[in-house]
Amino acid sequence: RLKNLKAFSWVCLVQIPGNTGCTARTCAATNVKLHLVEPLGFQIDDAKVKRAGLDYWPYVVVKVHSSWSEFREYFKKQDGEQRLLAFTKRGTHTHSEFTYRKGDWLVFGSETSGLPPDALLDCESKSLGGGTIRIPMVETYVRCLNLSVSVGIALYEASRQLNYEQLLEDSSEPCIDSEASFLTEDIFA
Repeated sequence: RLKNLKAFSWVCLVQIPGNTGCTARTCAATNVKLHLVEPLGFQIDDAKVKRAGLDYWPYVVVKVHSSWSEFREYFKKQDGEQRLLAFTKRGTHTHSEFTYRKGDWLVFGSETSGLPPDALLDCESKSLGGGTIRIPMVETYVRCLNLSVSVGIALYEASRQLNYEQLLEDSSEPCIDSEASFLTEDIFA
């Protein structure tokens, strides 16, 4: 089983099933929990989500929140020092120059609309947030990076800065018992 790591958890607000599957695969590879905030834009049991995540779903701890406000209340109840970091093309810090720390939650919005205003406000607030971060890119003809690519870039930079601590945890046993229990309330951490 995945242990309750203090290195990272992260939230992903997505609209494309394939991005969620690829993001889940990155979570499995890096031993990081995945939080999804509705509305998602697809059914959580969508075949495209399963296909993109391949057979790694048993190794991903997933929690689905019904809204940003419900997620915010969940976040406030977590132990330890933590902060929300919004990844947005209008971020004030570059991802590779920002200093990450244990307890950071990396927050990503959808490719089409970005993060909702209340999520951005929380990430910028002194009580919950640590700021806004951007991944540099040429913006003359590219509107945004693919969400799962952005997640990979950000997660690995943050992991590198923390000496890949979360990779040292034992994650060899599945988090769920069978394919039948794919993303049900019973498996959430």
